[in-house]
Amino acid sequence: MDTMMRDAVISFPMLGDLAINPPAGFTLFGRTIYYYGVITALAVLLAVIFAAKRAPRFGLTADELYELALWILPIAIIGCRIYYVACEWDRYKDNLIDIVKIWEGGIGMYGGIIAGSLTAVIWCKVKKIPFGAALDNLGTSLILGQVIGRWANFINREAFGYETEIFCRMGLTKPGAQTVYVHPTFLYESLWSLLGFILLYVWINKGKRKYDGQAFIMYVGWYGAARAMIEGLRTDSLYFLGTGIRTSQLVGILSLVISVALLIYNSKRKHPEMYVNRIKNESAAEVTTATAE
Repeated sequence: MDTMMRDAVISFPMLGDLAINPPAGFTLFGRTIYYYGVITALAVLLAVIFAAKRAPRFGLTADELYELALWILPIAIIGCRIYYVACEWDRYKDNLIDIVKIWEGGIGMYGGIIAGSLTAVIWCKVKKIPFGAALDNLGTSLILGQVIGRWANFINREAFGYETEIFCRMGLTKPGAQTVYVHPTFLYESLWSLLGFILLYVWINKGKRKYDGQAFIMYVGWYGAARAMIEGLRTDSLYFLGTGIRTSQLVGILSLVISVALLIYNSKRKHPEMYVNRIKNESAAEVTTATAE
């Protein structure tokens, strides 16, 4: 079975006779623009704007967040590509020029998360900002981007799962072919991310965050749980070094285990003052000093 069916009609039996066939893209100035890229760009843009708006809650300014995003985005894209190429090395080793043809498809989300996180850590070191505070902000925004971004897979008719008769199955009907019913794994992950976003948003707004980095650890664990469960259903998984082990499922399991271990460990130790509180206290002290003078 093909892992991408851009020309297939989409249906969901649970919604009755509803069937749609959205175009995969449109033509602009003689070039085809795919909605996959448009939706992905929109997801990134909204995530960055949301992060900038929420930045003060973590002790950062919107300008600092935008500067950080300008560093993270290109490096994260490179990380996504490296992750994919590493897992599909047999496909690229004899055609190295194809490695740079990212417009032909082929990225791995975990590569972007790892590369982006490392970039944030280095940026924070240079700016003398606790990286845990920045990562907390990014994690809660990244999961929002994933809620939206997974719908790019829907438009592309890709990242779906094995054939199934489950009640929420998705039908794909290619011209002149029978309908194939599959797991809508993109939908599973989008809904899981939406639930995670709501929980993190409410949890942070209620002041439950006790130390910098806590929210990011929770995000990593939540996303890891999703990949650990959902990746096994997909038909387009990347495999680890040519083995039968699904790379993202393995990374997801490790992420979940490490995150839980860190949360338990950190619950039993004292932490320095959160960056946002330190900034507030320093600002209050400056106001008091200025008033006294």
